[in-house]
Amino acid sequence: MRASGTFTVAEFTPAEVSGPVVETAVPVGVATMRKRYEGEVGGVSATLFTAAYDQGSGTGTYVAMESFEGALHGVQGSFNFAHSATTLGEGRESEFFVIVPGSGTGALAGIRGAGGLGVDADGTHRIWFDYELDE
Repeated sequence: MRASGTFTVAEFTPAEVSGPVVETAVPVGVATMRKRYEGEVGGVSATLFTAAYDQGSGTGTYVAMESFEGALHGVQGSFNFAHSATTLGEGRESEFFVIVPGSGTGALAGIRGAGGLGVDADGTHRIWFDYELDE
């Protein structure tokens, strides 16, 4: 089954990273995010976000772990999903997106699958989940 929707970033908070720092040509950062989802995917998420990104060229890679609470097609619960992608100034490549097995609660217990993210030319952020639920 596929559920799709749009999302907005409600909060983006850079976080301090303690410990030894290794200098590279592209700086690494960590942040927490809160997102709001609308459509067949409705709810909120809390995200742990890490990226190595060069603002000037738009080149970099991110890795994120999200904890979602809400509904897919009106089915309520929560679950975790992980995603990453690389950008080379334009477009995305090397994308990865997975629902964390065993992470579902409520009516979304037993959820498994994958999905994706996209950004329209007008800046609209889209998400979709291709998922199955245990019967």
